[in-house]
Amino acid sequence: MKIFYASFFLILVVSLNSASAQEVDSIPIDTKGLDIKLKRSPLPSRTGNLNFKAVPLAPIVVNAKVNYWKTRTSVGINFSQAAFSNNWTGGGVNSVALGGVVNYKAEYSKENYSYVSELILEYGKVRNKGQLQKKTRDRIFWDNKAAIQLSKNWYFFGSINFESQFDKGFRYFNDAAGVEREILTSKFMSPGYLTESMGFEYKPNKYFSTRIGTGTAKQTFVLAPNELFITPPDSVNRSESNYGVPKGKKFRNELAFQVVSNFEKEIFTNTVLKARYQMFIPYDRALSNIDHRLDITLTSKLNRLMNVSLNGVGLLDKDTDPKIQANQTLAIGVMFVFPR
Repeated sequence: MKIFYASFFLILVVSLNSASAQEVDSIPIDTKGLDIKLKRSPLPSRTGNLNFKAVPLAPIVVNAKVNYWKTRTSVGINFSQAAFSNNWTGGGVNSVALGGVVNYKAEYSKENYSYVSELILEYGKVRNKGQLQKKTRDRIFWDNKAAIQLSKNWYFFGSINFESQFDKGFRYFNDAAGVEREILTSKFMSPGYLTESMGFEYKPNKYFSTRIGTGTAKQTFVLAPNELFITPPDSVNRSESNYGVPKGKKFRNELAFQVVSNFEKEIFTNTVLKARYQMFIPYDRALSNIDHRLDITLTSKLNRLMNVSLNGVGLLDKDTDPKIQANQTLAIGVMFVFPR
């Protein structure tokens, strides 16, 4: 017990001494007047004034021009062929098909002014053994549009576009002897369409736009009116006009309200969907004569050159047929794009 009290007393004395030492160390000391020598810095020092002299610099002139144009050209070629031996029991017919498409697009954009020109050329044919050769694709389409930006998403535009075909078009039928015959239904500039339009365009983003053409004029040309037979010669419902142009005439002009919507976007990796819808409402005819046309192209790139494309067209034009007309093509081939 004595050892415990002795240890406790010793610890208490040491603690009191430590507290007393801390109180002494915390007392501020006045160093004024003390001769305290600081250790010299090992870094070199320089005394005196520093003189700066201006150095003349020759200006650098960059010889660069801003290019407000953006162009893109794609050329596609599709080919297919099938052959069968004479003793092939599975059935089939020898055939050769060749098609091509050229798509050129130029865009100019500076401040609030823009201009877009797009040219589409399509042509294709198929030849089956023992049959007449037939077209699979045939189109000339050239669209030009200039616009001035009014607000963030609205533009005032003026446009002009032309549409026709390269080659003659035929309707095919078999005569009484079972022989395949053809009747001429169309050719270059029979028909041909020239459309001028002005109005307002709504463009909320880069891949979608809608033109509202309040003032639209459309000229329809049939330069070979006496050669065409849109309906078979023996039909009792012979049309009194060629594509809306009265028989014996070569030209017709219409004023109308037009809506044109365009969509072009990469919906999947290396897969682009392009669609164009056009509605034409003539001012001088009933609303039942509204024309509709929808073009859809789905293109998927397989590698650097190969691609597969699916094209579809839906058309309702009562000047040519009271029912909806449609065509569809599926092709695989090579595609060259410039610039790469």
